Amino acid sequence: MNTLLPSLESFRKKLDFSVISDERKIILNELITYIQQQRNSGKEIHLNFICTHNSRRSQFSQIWAQTAAYYYGIKAHCYSGGVEVTAFNERAVESIKRTGFKVEKNGEGNPKYSLFFSDDAAPIIAFSKLYDDETSAKSNFAAVMTCSHADENCPFIPGADKRIPVRYNDPKAFDDTPLEVQKYDERSKEIATEMFYIFSQIL
Repeated sequence: MNTLLPSLESFRKKLDFSVISDERKIILNELITYIQQQRNSGKEIHLNFICTHNSRRSQFSQIWAQTAAYYYGIKAHCYSGGVEVTAFNERAVESIKRTGFKVEKNGEGNPKYSLFFSDDAAPIIAFSKLYDDETSAKSNFAAVMTCSHADENCPFIPGADKRIPVRYNDPKAFDDTPLEVQKYDERSKEIATEMFYIFSQIL
């Protein structure tokens, strides 16, 4: 295993794969199979997590998938994107900070965040962008659809060799409510648990 920042490692140790239901594992297995097949064939692993605004769920998914891949020593390139450009939601950014990432912000409006997860790896660069942004893979990638709106309204993702729905509920529903922090942290932890589970299954 590769080493995470101490604060992030403390969070990782609290992840419990047993909370993932058998029904959910069937859904996740499609992504596990894709990653394993790419690895077995010596191909690069490219995953693009797609949601409408690329502001919450797809960002969480990219960040946790990239972190999990690094932890398990699996070379994977994880991206995220949307069908509209907004910004990496500040509530989601704060949630990521609480899990142990070191975060640096650069710019305003749609800032770019550098997310540090290990002393031995380059940071993840997170910002809102279209799924076909110049920073993303253009072919031979899995399009992982993290919200129902994007999944239902993007019937075709150019360049993707696999389309895999792994949907999550939107914490946005709790914005500006007493449950806001709790629900953002719950969603982040759910996604972290599933991404670490997925990469733990790769041989």
